Amino acid sequence: QVRVTESGGGLVQTGGSLRLTCAASGRTFATAAMGWFRQAPGKEREFVAAVSWSGLGTFYADSVKGRFTISGDNDKSAVYLQMDSLSPEDTALYYCAASTLLYRFDSYYRTPVKYNYWGQGTQVTVSS
Repeated sequence: QVRVTESGGGLVQTGGSLRLTCAASGRTFATAAMGWFRQAPGKEREFVAAVSWSGLGTFYADSVKGRFTISGDNDKSAVYLQMDSLSPEDTALYYCAASTLLYRFDSYYRTPVKYNYWGQGTQVTVSS
């Protein structure tokens, strides 16, 4: 089992930055990828970014590409999401997730159902 815990959310003004941290513990050696998802009120959970330790590297949703940067520790104990140039549209509950499932293509890791461990989420609110 892998446990993940998010931190770093908060209130920021438009154009500001935040850095989210996801701390992982347990059987982290089995982790193939870790990702960030977000969910705004009344909307479905959507993919933000992910990092793979199985050769796929890092990948992003188009909506955050060029503004957000994901990185992960080599020992799989933590993943970070640096968020710059934030806008009110980024307001959401941000979830960290870990997947111990191996896939050949990053498209699989863009869907929530491919992750088997989830955190409780951290709120990000961007004011206009």
